[in-house]
Amino acid sequence: MARISGVTIPAEKQVWVALTYIHGIGAKSANDILSNAKVEPTTRVKNLTDTEIAHIQDVINADYLVEGELQRLVSSNIKRLKDVKSYRGMRHSANLPSRGQRTKTNARTRRGKKVTVGGTAKKVASKT
Repeated sequence: MARISGVTIPAEKQVWVALTYIHGIGAKSANDILSNAKVEPTTRVKNLTDTEIAHIQDVINADYLVEGELQRLVSSNIKRLKDVKSYRGMRHSANLPSRGQRTKTNARTRRGKKVTVGGTAKKVASKT
């Protein structure tokens, strides 16, 4: 199994698919990396030579923010938005969608499990 940027990528997959297991690299970035490193994208990871893995690692280190570095950058950006009390920062603080999505319905992924509010049924009039 090959380790690239601190991530063990699956040996049975094609290289361009396996690179997407690294946080910060998608399909387009993976193909760009492989073209810069001069590696065939359809090669299986188990068939890569050590020099090819080294070339891929060099391209990633030179041109891309991945894994921990990227996560630190994103979290610091969110923290900055919260500190300046921007609208987006307040939405992050309240665990609500921050990019304009509706919240009357949907938004369950961000808001969490639905909480039913009790006492909404009409009270039955009683005879006295």
